[in-house]
Amino acid sequence: MAVNNMKVNDEKEMILNDNNKRLTKREKIMRNMVKYRYFYLMFLPVLLLLFLFNYLPMFGIRIAFYEWGLFGPVEFVGMENFKTIFQSNMFIRAFFNTLNLSFINLILSMICSVGCALLLNEVKAVKFKKITQTVLYLPHFLSWVVVASIFTMLLSPQGGMVNEAIKAMGGEPIYFLVSEEWWTPVYLFINRWKETGWSTIIFMTALTAVDQEMYEAAAIDGAARLKQTWYITLPAIQNTILVVFILNLAKVLNVFESVLVLYNPMVYDVADVIGTYTYRAGLLNADYGTATAVGLFKSIVSLVLVALANHLSKKIKGEGIL
Repeated sequence: MAVNNMKVNDEKEMILNDNNKRLTKREKIMRNMVKYRYFYLMFLPVLLLLFLFNYLPMFGIRIAFYEWGLFGPVEFVGMENFKTIFQSNMFIRAFFNTLNLSFINLILSMICSVGCALLLNEVKAVKFKKITQTVLYLPHFLSWVVVASIFTMLLSPQGGMVNEAIKAMGGEPIYFLVSEEWWTPVYLFINRWKETGWSTIIFMTALTAVDQEMYEAAAIDGAARLKQTWYITLPAIQNTILVVFILNLAKVLNVFESVLVLYNPMVYDVADVIGTYTYRAGLLNADYGTATAVGLFKSIVSLVLVALANHLSKKIKGEGIL
């Protein structure tokens, strides 16, 4: 009996100790919350906006399974909206256009951003480097509407600077933004002009963490700058490149505003993307069920792409980022 009582008492003490530990953890959390209350207050608007614009709209997913009228659901149709979009030639065209534009733009983004970061890293004149960085970053802060207006004027066949130069050299004016042949290269060029500088910031930051003694040792061994870049710089920032690639891959189907302000019915075959197709179906044609089904399909594809990229990350460097 005495032994049993001792065991019971030991178990009670263990439970009490666990409860005390839990209370201590809670007290620590509460103490930290009080201590950093102003930081939590600063974060509160961000959390509220995230909930309002990212999580609350998720309840609208059910619209994809209804025939939805102006004032609410009319009839439950199950998967009919999905059958409609997969049988639509316009949706299939928009889907493949989205993949085409997004993946080419993603690859060009990585090449141009890393290339600019490497080139800027070689610049020794501090003032020139800062001026160059500022010039590269500025286009990012222009809205797509302003950017589209600028390039529409520059590329206009009537008085546009580019076509005036072509005519001065004896050529014929080119209708860049209404030509299926020219629209995609022009779109990709405008994207890189606007966003390359901003993307470069991440890689410039990563380059500052590279050990400079490695360059000195390589120079002593006779390695030229190109070999130093290939064998020291790129391996040092490869994790950053992979993380940026995976994060951008998650947004690969989120192409909308940049296309909307530059495309027109003449180039739908090469320019119409999922975002613009959804915009026309949902807002212009009031087909809310179809538009929501397209949006849900896009989200699922994005999730699959991210999971695939994370799996590749585990294969390449032994760990994922998710």
